[in-house]
Amino acid sequence: MDSPHGAAVKAEDFGLKGPRGWAFRGLGLDAAPGSLIAVEGPSGSGRTCLLLALTGRMKPTEGHAEVGPHRLPKKMAAVRRIAALGPVPGVNDLDQSLTVAEQLREGALLQRHYDAPIRSLLRPRAERRAAASARIEAALDAAGLDLATLPKAERTTVRDLERLESVRLSVAIALLGSPRLLALDDLDLKLSDPERGEVWTLLRSIAARGTTVLAVCSEAPADAVVLRTGPKADDGAPEEKPKRPAADTPKITWGKGAKDDAEAGRGAEEDVEADPEKDADAAADAAADAADGTDDGSGTGNDTDTDTDTENVDTKGADDALAEAGRA
Repeated sequence: MDSPHGAAVKAEDFGLKGPRGWAFRGLGLDAAPGSLIAVEGPSGSGRTCLLLALTGRMKPTEGHAEVGPHRLPKKMAAVRRIAALGPVPGVNDLDQSLTVAEQLREGALLQRHYDAPIRSLLRPRAERRAAASARIEAALDAAGLDLATLPKAERTTVRDLERLESVRLSVAIALLGSPRLLALDDLDLKLSDPERGEVWTLLRSIAARGTTVLAVCSEAPADAVVLRTGPKADDGAPEEKPKRPAADTPKITWGKGAKDDAEAGRGAEEDVEADPEKDADAAADAAADAADGTDDGSGTGNDTDTDTDTENVDTKGADDALAEAGRA
């Protein structure tokens, strides 16, 4: 059963696959209403995708989940109505040019326009403003943000906020709609250890009031319900990115000592009289050997010119062959 404020979150064999493979797969969760859920894992392990999937913002590929009475992926719109996003970089970033007061009023206006009942729009304007001010004050109190402590109070621009203050402002805006599930991404990004402790204390207080909290982090606290992402055993491991295939043919390089290399490879101390037809046949044999990765002794040699590139020894047979073929 759900509490009046929080939503239970359950998932079974939950997975999401994108164009580059599985973002996450085979995850399970069973958290009661008002729980503090920590999604723990390294960056790039699908943490943000999991957060967006559990809040109805991304459609999962396999398995199912339940947020309150709503089942995913069928009831994504219903889940979005009861789940609010705190700070999620790249998704709901704060407007850096607005003041704190303007950002809060904008959040209250959007919440009233999209989430409030239609009949609330029929109330007198003064009553609507009073209700919005009351919601903002309650949200700021729950987020632990005191506007009087800011450099310019409510007229402080968002770009001038510290990272911890910015997190608190994002949480306050998310709480304006009294969500049953609050989700935050990259919780410990650019925060010191003491500041990280303050944020976890804030989230515990929100969860204690009944709202279920889902937070993405690199290291979860001991008292949280932990959901880990990242590499697993073979039965549920995300697919690794395919490695770039090795070149099928040897790299061809040119060196000005190719003739000397060819002569030294044949082991001849004396000068050999050039024969165009024999040189062409030898060049063809050497090129075939170089492509097959074998050597019959007709086109290998040691580098006798110090200006020749010595880092491409494996391609020397092909270099010599092409040089001889050019002369022929």
